[in-house]
Amino acid sequence: MNASTQDAKLRPPGLARRALGHRSFVLGGLLTLLLLLAAMLSLVWTPWSPYEIDMSAKLLGPSAQHWLGTDPFGRDVSSLLLVGARNSILVGVIAVSIGLCTGTALGLLAAARRGWLEELIMRLSDFSFAFPAILSAIMMTAVFGAGIVNAIIAIGIHNIPTFARITRASANAIWSREYVLAARACGKGPWRITLDHVLPNILSALIVQATIQFALAILAEAALSYLGLGTQPPQPSWGRMLAEAQTLLFQAPLLAVFPGIAIASAVLGLNLLGDGLRDLLDPRLARKR
Repeated sequence: MNASTQDAKLRPPGLARRALGHRSFVLGGLLTLLLLLAAMLSLVWTPWSPYEIDMSAKLLGPSAQHWLGTDPFGRDVSSLLLVGARNSILVGVIAVSIGLCTGTALGLLAAARRGWLEELIMRLSDFSFAFPAILSAIMMTAVFGAGIVNAIIAIGIHNIPTFARITRASANAIWSREYVLAARACGKGPWRITLDHVLPNILSALIVQATIQFALAILAEAALSYLGLGTQPPQPSWGRMLAEAQTLLFQAPLLAVFPGIAIASAVLGLNLLGDGLRDLLDPRLARKR
């Protein structure tokens, strides 16, 4: 056995190889890819119009014409699920972006400045946790009316303290590293150090948390739509499909099964993907595998 073969065996496997061998990452990636493909497909094609009402075809079972049957208004269930995936992704992307951008900025500010400013930001984050996304949406609905915009804002605001806390904790660990102390000794300011050293080293933790918060945002949007506070008619929503099916559980139980499976699959896929990314991007866990 030559030296190159020995080096190849001792060298840790690459990221792509470890990713393909990580079952949680692969399964989560497949479920997430399926969600994205459904949303992209709904942009160009659906079996039937999700907005067309046909009372003569209401509550039909699965068939070659309507793959998953029809709802109480005669709309095609498969078309509603496809468009509902698009709306769920839209809510998740915007809500997580609000929390990620604002929370990361606040967390970096708290870690860089310390003192009373850090204490103020953290206490505000603690105060925000007292108002969950659903409660915030109820309050906003009472003032501004029900709608998907208010639901997105409520979920996004709820994400801010989560990202602020994770960013601050991760950044504080980086600020104590030797290379950061060396950068400070060389005359670099706190904002230059934050952009050059702190932020790049905490991106992996933020990516993992964003994936998890994406799943929670989809779940929160479904819950708000179920309560009538999220996506409003005629826009399809998985949560509202569940609400409309609850009175027909004995007459047409599949109406509740299909959106329930869609929500569970999307949330499970994103959670598994987040767990897989955490294992792959954490160098300590990567060395153990």
